[in-house]
Formats: sequence, C-alpha cells, structure tokens
Amino acid sequence: MRTLKYAILGLINRETMTGYDLMKVFNMELVNFWYAKHSQIYPELKKLTDEGMITFETLPEGDKLRKKIYSITEKGKQDFHNWILQQDLLEPTPKDIFKLKVYFIESMTNEEILAHFHYQLKQRQEKLSKLQTNMEILLATKDISTIQSPEYGDYIVLKSAIKREKSYLEWLGECIEEVATNTRIY
Repeated sequence: MRTLKYAILGLINRETMTGYDLMKVFNMELVNFWYAKHSQIYPELKKLTDEGMITFETLPEGDKLRKKIYSITEKGKQDFHNWILQQDLLEPTPKDIFKLKVYFIESMTNEEILAHFHYQLKQRQEKLSKLQTNMEILLATKDISTIQSPEYGDYIVLKSAIKREKSYLEWLGECIEEVATNTRIY
C-alpha cells in the first residue's frame, strides 16, 4: 500500500496545494507521526496525476518559474474516502536506533551507557519542549471546538506525540537511575 499516496490525497482534499506547500506540512505538522522526503513527494504527485487522482494548474511565478497547484479529483476523493474507512492492523514497532544500541548494552562501560542515556534524554527533552510550544500555539490560534475540523486532527495527533515523549523521558530516567545505582526498578 502506498501510504504516502493517501497522506498527499488527504492534504490536497483539505485544500489545493503546491508541492512546496506539501513539504511544509510534512515538515511542520505531520513530522510528529509521519515523514516524507522531497524525493518521495514529487514522484508520488506525478503518479497521482497519472492515475487521475489529482490534477494541477500551472501558474506563472516570476519570469521563468512556474508552480503547479494540485487539486483532488472525484476519483481521488473516493479513493481517499475508501482508504480512510479501512480498519488497519497494528503496524510493526517503528525502528529506534538508540534502543537497538541499548539492546547491546553489555558492550559498553557504565560511563558510556550513562553518556548515551543523558544525550538521548537531552534530545527528548528538547523535542518535548518543541511539541509543547506547538500545542500552545495551536490552542491559541486555531479553533479545535469541532471534531470535524482539520485543526482537531492536528490537536489529537500532537497530544499523542507529547504523551509519547513524556513516556520515553520517564523510561530514560528509570534506565539512568538503574545504571547509576546498579539496581533494577520495577
């Protein structure tokens, strides 16, 4: 299944967008649970156009540049709607390089282990802080009073990302304490 296809269809279903607009949404909003690279988005836009799921209008921008504004077709709306109603099986656990390294913890000294955990802790604290700032901005600038609004979807996904990071931080804190004291915590 081409999940990127449906992410793009969903975004264009909300409003017409350029490829650049799509990249901004992936990098600023979807990044908390899904990501796509520039090199993935543009080929997917071409496939969707070839399949009749989206169309585009080319508008001049400056002397030489032209930008494409993408719109969803009825065929694209129907395909997106069918996809969104499907019940999905649980996805495999996402890859986490840090946890893979920790799995082989016996290959490090206690000092190396603690250095790794503290570095990860700092990164996760910064990520949580950014997520919380994004939530504050969202709550201050968007209307999330109706479940049917796109902003409500942004809100519940951001809420999930905050909970995920808090849980990861709690786990890191426990691991640091266990390594530092050489005592398991249950």
